[in-house]
Amino acid sequence: MAITFITHTDCLGHLGQKNYEETPKRLEVVLTALKRLDGNWVDAPLAKNEDLLRAHPQSHIDKMLQSVAPDHCVELDYDTALDTHTAKAISRAVGAVCRAVDGVCTGEFAQAFCAVRPPGHHAEPERAMGFCYFSAIAIAAFRARQVHNVERVAVIDFDVHHGNGTQACLEGKEGFYVGSIHQHPHYPNTGTEVDTPNIRNIPLPGGTSAKHWWQEYNDKIIKDIHAFKPGLILVSAGFDAHRDDPLGEFNLTEDDYSALAQQLSSLANTYANGRLVSVLEGGYNMEALANSTVAYVNAL
Repeated sequence: MAITFITHTDCLGHLGQKNYEETPKRLEVVLTALKRLDGNWVDAPLAKNEDLLRAHPQSHIDKMLQSVAPDHCVELDYDTALDTHTAKAISRAVGAVCRAVDGVCTGEFAQAFCAVRPPGHHAEPERAMGFCYFSAIAIAAFRARQVHNVERVAVIDFDVHHGNGTQACLEGKEGFYVGSIHQHPHYPNTGTEVDTPNIRNIPLPGGTSAKHWWQEYNDKIIKDIHAFKPGLILVSAGFDAHRDDPLGEFNLTEDDYSALAQQLSSLANTYANGRLVSVLEGGYNMEALANSTVAYVNAL
C-alpha cells in the first residue's frame, strides 16, 4: 500500500520569523521532491480546539491563533513570530498530524508522512520557541491514547536539535516513550540525560561521526523500543543532522535516513501493526533536505 502524504498550502505564506532559515522554501522543495513519488495526498484539516487542549492551555492557544494584520509581525522570541498567515499554518500543521494518527489507527492509511511547516517539537505547553508554536507530535500522541485507545505510544526524534517541547508535554506521562538523539550543547540547550523513566535523551557533541551516532541510537533508543513494544510510533523527522546542514554539526547522509526509515518500518511492523507516522521537523540545506526526505520516504 502506498504511503499517505498529508500537507497544506497555508504554510507557504507563513514566515514566522525575521531573516532566518525557517522559510516557505523548505516545504516547497520537499513537496516538489515528494510529488515525483507514488503516494496518496491528503489535505490537512484545521486542528480542533479539543486537540490543542491536549497539550496546551487555552490562554496559549488563543495567543497563537490571534489575528495579525497584514504586513504586521508579533515577535514571540528571537526567531519565532506571528504574522497574518500563522494561525492557519500552525493549525493545519497540527491537524495534519492528528489526521495521520486517525488514518493509521483506523487502517485507512498504512503509514503517513506529514509534509508540514512550521515544525513543532520545541513548543512547550505555554511557550512558543524555535520556529514552533504547538507541540504537534505530543498532541497527536495524546489523541492516539485518548481517542484510539493506543496503550503505548513511542516518539522518536532524530532532529539535530533536542525536542524540548515534546519532552515537556510527555515527560512522566504513563503510556508514552520519548527518545531523542541530538547535538549538545546546541539550541535549545536542553536534552541532557534525565532520570525520568519514559524519557531517553542522547546528547552528542558536534562533529559526532555517523558510526558513533548509530551506535548510540541502536544501543539506547532501539533497545528501548524493543522493551516498550509500542502500539504506534511517531517520528519527529528532522533532516538537519545531515552533514551539509548549516544549523547542525552531525554527519548523517541520505543513506542514513534511508536506513532509519527501514528500521522504523520494521519496528512498526513488529510491534504496532505497521502504524508509523513521520512529521517533518528541521532541515535547512535545501538540496540535502529534499534528497534526505525522498530517501527516507522511499524506504518506508
